Amino acid sequence: MEKKWYIIDANGQILGRLATRIATILRGKHKVEFMPNVDMGDYIICINASKVKVTGKKETDKIYTRYTGYPGGLKKTTLKQMREKKPEQIIHHAVKGMLPKGPLGRKMIKKLKVYPGSKHPHKAQNPIKFEQEIK
Repeated sequence: MEKKWYIIDANGQILGRLATRIATILRGKHKVEFMPNVDMGDYIICINASKVKVTGKKETDKIYTRYTGYPGGLKKTTLKQMREKKPEQIIHHAVKGMLPKGPLGRKMIKKLKVYPGSKHPHKAQNPIKFEQEIK
């Protein structure tokens, strides 16, 4: 089974629609020989992650939470703060929630490479520009 490398430009794309398309490719559901218990997906390079769009008031109202492990260690970050500090984590977090939980999902998410700008170090893999328009 041959794994392809696709490149997707997130500039101006809506976050949820982009994440569902990426999750479908990572899972391998776009292939005829799809099996839900086997990792058959392709690799994805997502560029311009800092320019992804969201609708409504999600820029200020969407909150990402994490726990440090210490008492009172709940940390909250808004989408706006996340875009300034770690813009690649916005897409990574959205796609990870759409993949299966467990060892298979952890293996699939490793095939997603997200970069905040337009430069990436994967020229040697000859990535194919993903042709389907995401609206």
